[in-house]
Amino acid sequence: MKALKINGLSKSYSNSEVLNGVTLSVDQGEMYALMGPNGSGKSTLASIIACTNTPTSGTVEVFGFDVVKEAKKVKKIIGYVPQEKFLHPLLTGEENLLYFIRLLGTPKQEALRMTVELLEKMDLLKDAKKRVSKYSGGMRKKLEVATALLPGVKLLILDEPTTGLDPSTRKKFLTKLEEIRKEGVTIFYVTHIGEDAEIASKVGIIDEGKIIIEERPEILKKKTGLFNIINIETSIRNESVDRALKNTITDGKLLKTNNGYKFFCKEPDEIIDVMIRNLGNIGCRTTRIETTVPSLEDVYFKLTEKNLRRC
Repeated sequence: MKALKINGLSKSYSNSEVLNGVTLSVDQGEMYALMGPNGSGKSTLASIIACTNTPTSGTVEVFGFDVVKEAKKVKKIIGYVPQEKFLHPLLTGEENLLYFIRLLGTPKQEALRMTVELLEKMDLLKDAKKRVSKYSGGMRKKLEVATALLPGVKLLILDEPTTGLDPSTRKKFLTKLEEIRKEGVTIFYVTHIGEDAEIASKVGIIDEGKIIIEERPEILKKKTGLFNIINIETSIRNESVDRALKNTITDGKLLKTNNGYKFFCKEPDEIIDVMIRNLGNIGCRTTRIETTVPSLEDVYFKLTEKNLRRC
């Protein structure tokens, strides 16, 4: 049985279509990343899976339960952490978590025991008595996840869980998610950060409400023909520069970026000298040039010719 199965899902508000025929599936025990820019429909999709929104058409099933027809059953087996902050800053971490557990009608002593277990799981036990207003961004995010990891949860839904975290904190947080997945919880998270999606077992790329492609990160890069990338910044940018760079192309693809150009190719070393010479012939110098290995943000950029972090 699939942990999550979505078929032909669409969502419209008035005359605006946010989701357009989304179809995807997530295996039990998988970590699935839905990657796309702000405004691509990611949060709407997450809210429908979490039963806080309803689709216009199509179906969503969580472990075989329909999110519309069997919402009560679905809510018992999912944990949902939306983008919006929902912890009370003047309560301690312990008090916040206890509050959410007690909302479920859990007896006090059992709730206290569960609170300690969850705080320990998320490495927050030593900060249990500290007010959330004093928590770092990483601590707050881990506490939010703890509120969604109550007994019986089989699918954890996270909406932009690392936004605002510094790279080091983000890496530690993602490591904690992998630990949770290994304990048997299926994870579905949405992100506009390509580095976050790298740890997923499967990545779905969404743009303008449609799934463009979904596959394992390493297969995505191969399918889109990404081998190496030359990043170029030039002293001027005009049609002459565009033509000079395009004349260099033999086996790759050139795309404009906010700061310059990206050139996807197989053999960058053979191309760079020709590229610099062609630019010099029109009086343009390169202010920066480097080669990099492809990332998932590069995959998105090549597929859509848009910057992933455009908003």
